[in-house]
Amino acid sequence: MSLPRFARFAVVVIVLASFTCALQNPPAPAPVIDNDFIQKQFGSTCTLLDSPPLKADLDGDGIEDIVIAARCKNPLLDEAENNFKVEDPFASFFGYGNPKIATQFSTDVPERRGISLLIIHGSGDDAWHSATPKSKFVIIDLPFKQYSLKKMKFKKKKTVMAIYVEETGADQMTSALFWDGKKYRYVPLGASME
Repeated sequence: MSLPRFARFAVVVIVLASFTCALQNPPAPAPVIDNDFIQKQFGSTCTLLDSPPLKADLDGDGIEDIVIAARCKNPLLDEAENNFKVEDPFASFFGYGNPKIATQFSTDVPERRGISLLIIHGSGDDAWHSATPKSKFVIIDLPFKQYSLKKMKFKKKKTVMAIYVEETGADQMTSALFWDGKKYRYVPLGASME
């Protein structure tokens, strides 16, 4: 038994109309990640570094997030105005991670001063470049040379997306940052075997 001609014609028209609507309303392209984008999201004290931004779902909500390397001279100045949270998971792991205190001290190496990881948790269809992202973080005082995103076992059962970091220093330490549901946590993974 075949469909009447009118029914087949109606199905074809509906399919073509849906394709036409999809072509007329393409999703907005992701913004260019430059200093203007960084300063709009995190304030005028932050500038982009040369490392490429990395995208993945860091908080486990199924929406793409982004990690960006930047230099932030004083992120606490812009924290309330730009609606982000400054965290120091590295110092927290070693006993004291209050960013208000930690930002008062600077590293011995001038090139490392102010180096931060900027993280935007996305929301909605626009993900990390949404006009109102879910949350934003500035991770300070993490001594990193390079970073990458990989999955990591958490509490022996759960797999989470983590930011793996090759740290500066002679011991060539590797560590990971991951979202525990409330904040970013630092975990040292050991030194290089070379």
